[in-house]
Amino acid sequence: MDVKFVASIAPIVRDADAARMFYQDALGLSLEGEEGDYVFTHKLEGTKHFGLWPLSEAASACFGTTDWPDDIAVPQASIEFEVDDVAAAAAELTAKGYRLIHEARTEPWSQITARLLSPEGLLVAVCYTPAFREPKES
Repeated sequence: MDVKFVASIAPIVRDADAARMFYQDALGLSLEGEEGDYVFTHKLEGTKHFGLWPLSEAASACFGTTDWPDDIAVPQASIEFEVDDVAAAAAELTAKGYRLIHEARTEPWSQITARLLSPEGLLVAVCYTPAFREPKES
């Protein structure tokens, strides 16, 4: 098998209205396609990274400890949305009533992130990733 790229990601949502509000209204994603209750877009550029993130490392990145807090739902996956200004995106999400896990901050790998949980429990980051924006060396 020779996998070429991530072809699709689709959170499994329990509350379609809350999910649509989060992804379309809060994050500003285009959801121009519709088949029944399934909404989608073909207008979002593909992923630059795929990984298997241990929960202990996700907890460390979010909370500074290897234990995920008992009072916060354990996420089943993470998804990161690249933006130009993480602090502004985080402020916009907060203004819309979403609770951030943490404000914009620079990670040890130079990525700037702010994280929150989506309505269906995905760990969502709005981020700025210098490595994905800098020209590749030949």
